[in-house]
Amino acid sequence: MWNGLDEDQQETWAIFGVFPGFSWMPDGKSIVISAKGKIWRVDIATGAQTPIPFTCKVKQTVAQALRFPTAVGHETFPVKVIRWSQVTHDGRSIVFQALGYLYRYNPVTGQRSRITRQSDEFEFAPSLSPDGKSVVYVTWNDTSGGCVKMVNLDGSQPRTLVDRPGHYVSAGYSPDGKWVVYRRGDGDGLRGRLWQEDQGIYVIHALGKEQPRFITRDGTSPRFNKTGERIYLVSNEGEKAALMSVDLLGSDRRIHAISERAVDFKLSPDEHWLAFEELWQTYVCPFPHMATPLSVSPDMKDVPVRKLSTDGGTYLNWSSDSKTVRWSLGPELYESTVDSLFSASKTANDSLSKSEVPKPSMTTLGWNEPADIPSTDIYLVGAQILPMQDPSVIPNGVVHVKGNRIVEVGARDKIEIPSGAKIIDITGKTLMPGLVDIHAHPGSSNNSIYARQNWSFLANLAFGVTTMEDPSNNSEMIFAYSELMNQGKMLSPRIFSTGTILYGAEGNFKTVINKYEDALSAIKRTAAWGATIVKSYNQPLREQRQMIIKAARELGIMVVPEGASSLPMDMSMLLDGHTTIEHAVPVAPLYDPELRLLSRFGTGYTPTLIVGYGGIFGENYWYQHSEVWKNERLSRFTPRSVLDPRSIRRTMAPEEEYHQFALSKVATEILHRGGNVELGAHGQLNGLGAHWELWMLQQGGMTNHEALRCATWMGARAIGLDGELGSIQPGLLADLIVIDGDPLKDIRQSENVMYTMVNGRLFDARTLNQIEPIRVLLPKGPNLDGILGTDVGTSCVGE
Repeated sequence: MWNGLDEDQQETWAIFGVFPGFSWMPDGKSIVISAKGKIWRVDIATGAQTPIPFTCKVKQTVAQALRFPTAVGHETFPVKVIRWSQVTHDGRSIVFQALGYLYRYNPVTGQRSRITRQSDEFEFAPSLSPDGKSVVYVTWNDTSGGCVKMVNLDGSQPRTLVDRPGHYVSAGYSPDGKWVVYRRGDGDGLRGRLWQEDQGIYVIHALGKEQPRFITRDGTSPRFNKTGERIYLVSNEGEKAALMSVDLLGSDRRIHAISERAVDFKLSPDEHWLAFEELWQTYVCPFPHMATPLSVSPDMKDVPVRKLSTDGGTYLNWSSDSKTVRWSLGPELYESTVDSLFSASKTANDSLSKSEVPKPSMTTLGWNEPADIPSTDIYLVGAQILPMQDPSVIPNGVVHVKGNRIVEVGARDKIEIPSGAKIIDITGKTLMPGLVDIHAHPGSSNNSIYARQNWSFLANLAFGVTTMEDPSNNSEMIFAYSELMNQGKMLSPRIFSTGTILYGAEGNFKTVINKYEDALSAIKRTAAWGATIVKSYNQPLREQRQMIIKAARELGIMVVPEGASSLPMDMSMLLDGHTTIEHAVPVAPLYDPELRLLSRFGTGYTPTLIVGYGGIFGENYWYQHSEVWKNERLSRFTPRSVLDPRSIRRTMAPEEEYHQFALSKVATEILHRGGNVELGAHGQLNGLGAHWELWMLQQGGMTNHEALRCATWMGARAIGLDGELGSIQPGLLADLIVIDGDPLKDIRQSENVMYTMVNGRLFDARTLNQIEPIRVLLPKGPNLDGILGTDVGTSCVGE
C-alpha cells in the first residue's frame, strides 16, 4: 500500500514496538500512521496518502550544558593514582605504588623517595613484612614477564624470590616472616598471553630455600591466617563473593563470609574484625568465628557494622596490632581505630548514627610531579596548514614548535626563520591538529598490572590520534596510564577519561544514587583518581540523572551519558544539560524538534557511527570495502588475534543496508544548524577506526573540511580542551599530524599520516620511532600473539 515509512528501531531492539502509532479509522476505509515527521491517512482502496495537519505548542526548560575549561600540558601534573598504601608499625613510613614504582613516604618529615633504583620493570602490589623492614612485591617487564621480588625499605638487598616469568598479581608474608604466599595470574590482550600457564596460589620460603609449592587454583588476594597454618582467599561461592580459606595443602576448604556485592574482604591480624568493600564504600564489623558463613552487607543485623568511607574507599588493610583499619581513595590514605568505631557502651545490635561516627584521620600522599616537556625547537615549513578553529587554510605555511607548545603559525612569507634554526620541509603535505577521539575505548590490563607499552595507544598514535577521551574504564588503570604519559614514561596520546562509570543497573559495581548527596559523593570518588568528566550510564530515573548533573555543576565536573538506544531518554538528557550525548540517537531521520535540541543548547553530539544504532554497524562497511588485514601500518601495531578474525571473515551486505548513511545525515544537519559534532571511534579498531568515523561523518553530507573540524577542534571543544589543543594556534599544545596528501580534496587521504607530533615530540607515524628532539627507536613491547615476533626472555631482569 505505501512504502513511505521511516525505519524503526527493531534492528537494535523493539522495546518501543516494531513500528509505532498506527490504527484503523472507524469506517475501516483508511489507516492513520506516523511517518516522516507527520501523521498520515492512507486510503485502503487506492493507497493514496494524505497528511493530517497537526501542530503542538510545547514549552520546555533546557539547562545550560555542563562544560568547564581543562588545563593540561603544563610544567607539573598532580599524581593521584596512589595504590596499595600501607603503614609500618612504628608509623614512620608509608609504602605505596605510583607512576609504575614503589615509594616510601615519611609522614613526619614529608620526604618521599623511591624504594628501588631500577628502571627495567614496573613494580606493583607491595606488602610489608611483619617487622616493617622490607616489602615483597610483583613486577612486570614487557619482554621477559613478571617476577616476585623483595627489598628492604631503604632499598638495600633487592632480591628475586620467584624468577619464573609470569603474570604475578600479589604476594604477602606469613606472620613469622618466613614464608611468602603469592598468586600467579592470567595474561590479557595488552600484556599478552605468554607465561599464563600454571595459574594459582603458591607458597615459597622467604629466603628462597625451597621451590615454590602449589596450593590451589581457586581464589585471589591470598593471605596467611594468624598462625600461618592456613591461607585466606577471596573467591566466588555460586553468584556470591566469599572469604574462604584452605590449609597449606590446598585442602580443607572453609567458607567464612559471603556477600552478594562485596568485592574484597580483609580480616584483622588477630582475626577479631572483618573489613570489606561493597559498592565503592568500605565497612568494618566484628568477626564471629562460626560454623556457618557470616552473611556480610552494610545492612547486616547479625553483628554491628560501621561504615568507614565517606565518598569511597579501596585497598583495605590493618595495623599489625589490629587496632587501626586503613583504606585509600586516590591520593588520600584514611584510618580509623576500632575503639572509636565501636563503643564499649553499645550493645551488639546498636548502631551509631552518622553524626556519632568519628571522622577518620587522613594523610595526603599525592604530589605535583614534573611533566615531560621536551627540548624541541623546530620549524615545520611548506605544508598546507588547516588550523581548524575556523575554516581557514594557510596554503604555504610555517609552524614553529618550542618545547611542547606552538610558538608561531602563519604564511611562509610572514614568519622569519632564524639562521641555523632546525627546519623540517613538508612542502606538498597537509599539516593539521592531531585527531581528537572523544569516545575511545583503548582498554586496560587485568589484575591492576599494566605494561610499559600499550599497543592500542601506539595504533592510535600511528594513525594520528593525539588525544583520547575514554568514557568507560577502570579509574585506577586509565588514570595511571595518563600520569605515565604526562611524565613521559609511556608513549601514548593524551589520555582523558570518565574512569569507572556511574552505573545504575544491578551488579557489584553499581552506583546507588537515591539522593543528591549520593551523586555528590559518587562524583567526588571518581574525581579523586583524576577525572574531570564522569559518565552517567543506565541510571533508571531522570531524577537520578539530574542529581548527577546538579552535583557535577557544583564540583566543576562534566557529565557524558549514554541513552541506551532510547530516543525519549536521549531527549531528556539534552534537556537536562549533559556535556555530550554519546552514541547515535537511534532514530533516523530526525525532525525539527529533536534537531533543535541537538543543535542549539550546547550539548555535543558524538554519534559513534562505527557502532551506530539501528542497523549494521558502520565498521562492517569498511571491512567489506577494503582488505583491512593487509594494512601494513595497522598490522605493525595491532595483534593479529585482534585484526584478523573481524576483518577476514566479514559481514557483506548491499549498500542500502548500511545505516551509517542515515545517521550521518542527522549529524550533518545538527552541524549545519550550529551544533557541535565530535568524532568517537569506540575503540573498534584503534587508530584506523578514527579515520573510518571521520569518513562516515563526511558520507552524510559534510564537506571534507567540516568533517575534519569535527575530528579535531570540535572534539576538543566538547570536553573543555579547546583552550589547550584541537587547533593550530600560538600557545596551544604541539599535538600535530602531517598528512602525505590533501584530505580537503580526498577525505580518504587522512589515513596517510606521515608524522605524528604529541606533546612536542615528533614521531615517524609508520614506525613510531622518535625523530625530534632526538632520535629514539621504539622499544619492543609485550608479546601479543604467542612466541612469534618478539624476543622472549627466560628469566626476570634487574637481578
